[in-house]
Amino acid sequence: MSEAIEIPGTLSGERVDRAIALLSGQSRGEVAGLIARGGVRIGGEVVSSRHRRVHAGELLEVDLVATPDEPVPVDVAGVIAFDVVLEDESVVVVDKPAGLVVHPGAGHAGDTLVSGLLARYPDLAAAARAGAGDPERPGIVHRLDKDTSGLLVIARTPQAYDALVAQLADRSMGRTYLALALGHVVADEGTIDAPIGRSARQPTRMTVSTTGKAARSHYRVLRRFDRPVPTTLLEVVLETGRTHQIRVHLAAIGHPVAGDTRYGGRARELGLERPFLHAERLRFTHPSHGGVVELASGLPADLAGVLAQLS
Repeated sequence: MSEAIEIPGTLSGERVDRAIALLSGQSRGEVAGLIARGGVRIGGEVVSSRHRRVHAGELLEVDLVATPDEPVPVDVAGVIAFDVVLEDESVVVVDKPAGLVVHPGAGHAGDTLVSGLLARYPDLAAAARAGAGDPERPGIVHRLDKDTSGLLVIARTPQAYDALVAQLADRSMGRTYLALALGHVVADEGTIDAPIGRSARQPTRMTVSTTGKAARSHYRVLRRFDRPVPTTLLEVVLETGRTHQIRVHLAAIGHPVAGDTRYGGRARELGLERPFLHAERLRFTHPSHGGVVELASGLPADLAGVLAQLS
């Protein structure tokens, strides 16, 4: 069968193979085969290279052969752009872009990662009803802030959900972040052990509080910079996972995350449009086969560009 889709603005500039993969749920390998067979057309012309960039408003035609084992094409209105770095019958690991909210909440209904996941993996809804998380947050084991990019694991079955939640609880799941902190952090490594709770004065903010929940962050200095402003590139490993934990902890020791205006990290000289915080590495025991899964995500272009200007 043939599927005709108008390229949405969110995918303008993407490679055609990635755009088709995001819109149809097919793998890059399957899409490469479609292109090689002449099964992809833009504006009526056959696409011969998967490196061809697509543009908003172009009409994309794809000849899809649906079988019981292949994903069914989804409505473009339900597609949210994100990269999948691992998928199998038990888990999905995505590389979340900055600016994307993980699950529905105030001001965000259909424009969330959950919406995109449900469009691409319809089985998540049934899995949530069977116990794989909250139906409004199907399969969501842990979260990333809207403006934090990087790796996130999602459970596709109740068994996988329980196993991954248990790993979070016993702190055997490894979550490592890259953060650029303002100022020079003196100690080459250290642990910030300070409970975090919601601010009584500003309920949308978190703060270090004696009545908060236990929170521990371990950091290691990777490099210190002097220009254009003093900063320190840190590797931060979470032992716990409180809301805004790294941002609150670094602000509490006087070194807020650069670009984090909510917690005192404003740095106009760096040109940051979001906090310099990226979930770089993820490690967990696979719920099905028991092997250790270790994944890494490269620094996004916006943060890499900021890092390149430091000296």
